[in-house]
Amino acid sequence: MTMTGCGKDEEKPPQLGQHPYSYRQGFTTTNYLLYLPEDYDHSLDDGFPLLVFLHGIAKRGDTLDQLAELKKDGPPMIVDGQSDLPFIVLSPQCPSDSFWSAELDRLEALLDHIIDRYAVDKNRIYLTGLSMGGYGAWHWSLSDPIRFAALAPIAGGYLHNSREVPENICDISQLPTWVFHGEKDDVVLPYQSKVLVDALRACGSNIRFTLYPDADHGDSWKRAYADPELYEWMLEQKLGE
Repeated sequence: MTMTGCGKDEEKPPQLGQHPYSYRQGFTTTNYLLYLPEDYDHSLDDGFPLLVFLHGIAKRGDTLDQLAELKKDGPPMIVDGQSDLPFIVLSPQCPSDSFWSAELDRLEALLDHIIDRYAVDKNRIYLTGLSMGGYGAWHWSLSDPIRFAALAPIAGGYLHNSREVPENICDISQLPTWVFHGEKDDVVLPYQSKVLVDALRACGSNIRFTLYPDADHGDSWKRAYADPELYEWMLEQKLGE
């Protein structure tokens, strides 16, 4: 594997397709995959929509080699097999001894770096994640409610095995959100999503909730990410509209 983007490679011209990179800030290094679509144009003033994907717990790691594991699920897998997904796709790597909810500062710094370096439409940044990444997506959106144009957590929740609802849940009541879960999920029980969906609806949100009646933990994200409607819905969302 060519380790693109490590060290001084960050200064090279943008490469189309999906490649591994490292971003160093102080003493912290964040590894990630970045996909640039075939029609990416670095000089485009309006920028391209950006989809941020947070992986599950089994894909945690600390090396560029381990980033290949991210290509087994979700958007990184999709863009590895096709080249027409109309987004820049950012897939960070969570350190092996951590969880996304503890890495929000790292994620914010990486996202700012990508926005500064690439032609990103800051009004069309979308956040999604599966399992641990679903939890992370909830936490990140709640910590920065005006950052994203749409949110799509899959098989996640707020606190594992808890019905607790965050006090500031209504902060994201105006954020377009589509939640997915499998009714037969015995790893992250479906009520973990439902309590958050119900709380947002009580805040006046028009949140969408897809509960697949015959899906287990892994089936839920396989179905959600394979559905073209998810990406069409995301592209309809834009900050300020």
